[in-house]
Amino acid sequence: MKEKSVCNCGSCQNQLCARRVPIFSGLDPAELSRMAALITKKRYEKNELIIMEGSIPESLIIIEKGQVKVFRYTHEGKEQILYIFSEGDFFGEKNLLKRHEATYNVEAMEATHICMINKKDFQKLLIEYPEIGIKIIEELGSRMDKLESSIQSMGTKSIESRINGILLDFAAKYGRKHTKGVLVELPLSREGIANYIGTARETVSRKLGVLQDEGVIEMIGNKKILILNMRALEE
Repeated sequence: MKEKSVCNCGSCQNQLCARRVPIFSGLDPAELSRMAALITKKRYEKNELIIMEGSIPESLIIIEKGQVKVFRYTHEGKEQILYIFSEGDFFGEKNLLKRHEATYNVEAMEATHICMINKKDFQKLLIEYPEIGIKIIEELGSRMDKLESSIQSMGTKSIESRINGILLDFAAKYGRKHTKGVLVELPLSREGIANYIGTARETVSRKLGVLQDEGVIEMIGNKKILILNMRALEE
């Protein structure tokens, strides 16, 4: 893998990168400034791996610009997409706290700029300022409670609810206003959406067809969907 350019991000206006990470939300301006001083930046090209399954990642990663997919391969060799992250999203907070092998791959879906906080730098900061560590632990506890509730509800969701949910998620991240509603540039193919929500491609195509017949959406080719009735998806 080729070398990436690295630059210091400690002087970012208002520490925007660090502010995007919820586990830092309890920090005051001075503490946030100390955290922001740890951040470095890298750029990855489309289809370039950021993290490889089996490697030992040691950084929290914030997407400053661009889009990445988190995926792994099934026993049959089929790509299973776990998450799509875009500008403002972050992942890898566990990497700051423990050493473990990555059970997934992370690949840039387009030219992507990331901000990183390295584990060694992070832990050194916590030794110097333990009050920062206490605030982060409290926020992590809150996030774990929310995650448990989310996992419990996910298991009871129907395929229709999952498809509606992903369309709403894509609308929030990639949609733009249209005279008829919200036009969404899909970041995934039908196959990718199926892998993402754990169903078959044919099921996704069929359910999207039903939504179109009901006047909830209008499909524009394979890469765009016009959401005509946002409330119907939310309900």
